[in-house]
Amino acid sequence: MLSDRRVYSTIPAADLARAQKWYEEKLGLKPRASEPMGSIYDMGEGTGFLLYPTPNAGQAPNTLMTFASTDVRADVTALRKRGVIFEEYDFPGLKTEDGVARLGDRDGAWFKDSEGNILAIGTSQ
Repeated sequence: MLSDRRVYSTIPAADLARAQKWYEEKLGLKPRASEPMGSIYDMGEGTGFLLYPTPNAGQAPNTLMTFASTDVRADVTALRKRGVIFEEYDFPGLKTEDGVARLGDRDGAWFKDSEGNILAIGTSQ
């Protein structure tokens, strides 16, 4: 029933203005629209996400959204220059080195936004 539908992420923000500023300054993203329900961001290939106000931001212990990349290491380097701080993990089956994990034939890197939400960059499929 839903297999042919587009999907988009919804990202919580305790302070929407602060989050909008972070997404613009750190990731270079500007919303297409800002409404009381939140800010809508258009991304590549018809995808996007909604940044919405809620006091529940930053509580999920998992990745909320992943940006597809053809060169994760280059993207990590570029984002670090903008002040993005990458997480370091050392779990069974997942270990980062200099912020990047090798996952089979793919790379992945994780960071938190201004609201504490976990976002990622991963090698596109």
